[in-house]
Amino acid sequence: MEELKQPRGCIGIVGLGLIGGSLGLELQSLGWEVHGLVHKSSTAERAKERKLAQSISTNPDLLTPCKIIILALPLSKLINPEAALVEALPPNAVVTDVGSVKEPVVEVWEKLHPRFIGSHPMAGTAEAGVESGQLGLFRNKAWVSTPTEKTDAQAIDAIHDLALMLGSKWITAQAKKHDEAVALISHLPVVVSAALLRTLGDERNPEVRNLAIALASSGFEDTTRVGGGNAELGTAMAQNNTSAILRALTSYRCSLEQLEGEIVGKNWSKLKTELESAHSLRSDIVPNKDEPQKRTKSSTVDYD
Repeated sequence: MEELKQPRGCIGIVGLGLIGGSLGLELQSLGWEVHGLVHKSSTAERAKERKLAQSISTNPDLLTPCKIIILALPLSKLINPEAALVEALPPNAVVTDVGSVKEPVVEVWEKLHPRFIGSHPMAGTAEAGVESGQLGLFRNKAWVSTPTEKTDAQAIDAIHDLALMLGSKWITAQAKKHDEAVALISHLPVVVSAALLRTLGDERNPEVRNLAIALASSGFEDTTRVGGGNAELGTAMAQNNTSAILRALTSYRCSLEQLEGEIVGKNWSKLKTELESAHSLRSDIVPNKDEPQKRTKSSTVDYD
């Protein structure tokens, strides 16, 4: 990332967990003056020790000088925000969020702030809390924005530039389409990988279960990472994106039953064809993830 000699201005981050803390570290390295608002004094002290922002407090007045404010809060607090937070937001500031469900968040916040734009950086780890923030989390990752016809054009530009500055790929989509899409590639995998973990945990033969655990390596680790992550976040996703997740689960169940049918019927040639098709499909879906994204307008993709 480019080193900046002059500060870019003041940016506020509400919540310094994985996403908020990572944003704080990254934005400071890019020349921003970062103000971090947290809920607990103990969190504030640890955040200061980790230098997640230059100024950290539990007092919402901290946000007064900020020209951009990022709400890095749990979905429950985004959909039912505290009155003190809403009142403390400067009316001229650009406000965005990082929630993994967009339709209910946009519906609430468009009524609360005139310069709100919904967004969602598609980045994360299995970690959570004030200890989890890290540099480089957003590089080469999608940053989805969900503007509406009411969204301030300058607010869109501000968050667009911020996302590209962080090395992200900018994507725009309608909130409903975003929620349906992430149900397939983010929310469904949480449920599926949780089921995989439960399958191993429920194995009745302790010798087999213990041997399986001893043998588990990168394949099992990769397919179960999100299922072993933040339970509160996973529950919030299911609670606020229920219909889309249920549709995805229905489709997944049909695919699983089809594969099961090939095994039960010992139709190995058909099973091989299905697995080859899946291999080819993955190559189309997950291409060249390590290639850097250009920080220009050419990194914009519009799915509206």
